[in-house]
Amino acid sequence: MVKEAIKTVNLSKKYRKNLVVDDLNLSIKYGEIVGFLGLNGAGKTTTMRMMLGLIKPTSGECYIQGKKLDLHNLEVWNEIGYIIETPYSYSDLTVRENLEIVSTLRGVTNKNNIDWVIEKLKLNQYEHKQVKHLSLGNTTRLGIAKAVIHKPKILILDEPTNGLDPLGVIEVRELLKELTNSLGITILISSHKLGEISKIATRIVIIHEGKLIKEVESKELDKCLEKKLLVSGSDNRAMKEILSNNGYLVNLKLNLEKNIPFLELIDKKSVESPEEIATLLVNAGYPPKFLAVEKEDLENYFFRILSNYKREV
Repeated sequence: MVKEAIKTVNLSKKYRKNLVVDDLNLSIKYGEIVGFLGLNGAGKTTTMRMMLGLIKPTSGECYIQGKKLDLHNLEVWNEIGYIIETPYSYSDLTVRENLEIVSTLRGVTNKNNIDWVIEKLKLNQYEHKQVKHLSLGNTTRLGIAKAVIHKPKILILDEPTNGLDPLGVIEVRELLKELTNSLGITILISSHKLGEISKIATRIVIIHEGKLIKEVESKELDKCLEKKLLVSGSDNRAMKEILSNNGYLVNLKLNLEKNIPFLELIDKKSVESPEEIATLLVNAGYPPKFLAVEKEDLENYFFRILSNYKREV
């Protein structure tokens, strides 16, 4: 059995003189949920379109389950579900009618799949409603329903939660986790909701200007996130001097939202043993009023990686 559900080899796409995807090599194993991150124009959607055979690469190759997706291997389509940008539906037909059409086109023999996907995407009360009368959020739900109705082995999703309210985003997140856990579905998902990606992805891939610049397993991500100790008290300047005299590297910062000064310590010892900082300050007569370890989130990590990459280039 092929190890990779999705694989790209030296994949590039150029529009005139604009190199949108640049020698991209991705390898996605079965059962992974890979968060595909990048700024607008980074090449995410173009990469996904090439994976699906919707556009041809300028050079390089894409493989789905070890096979190229082309006119000679159309059966591979049966194993893929996808959303690329805005999903299209027949606006004058109902939700159920749209799903029946997709089910027929997909060759789904189990008619229970329609009821299953309506239930999973919370479309029960809208199943007999024309699509043109749906909210943006429910239109998005329908798009996801169409992508998973045949219970594919691979899902390629480009911004699948656009238009969903917070509850809808959570429901889609839980659905994707369930699909992977119960059916072993492999998912490649791009999104600007980085907080959501961090909750479901097993691996993070960051691209910039068409190039892969960072890959990290989610279980290793915590080690990559910067951590710092924040401290404040009655006299931050005096506290800074005390800590500096004891060998700590301390920065005096200002909380711009609240216009409140605080101390920032980023060395490993301070982060791992904040009680030593507290004891030192208490003994010096300056007990801290606030002391907390703050950890970088995925969004800040993402922008730090981009910033470091731009400086290196």
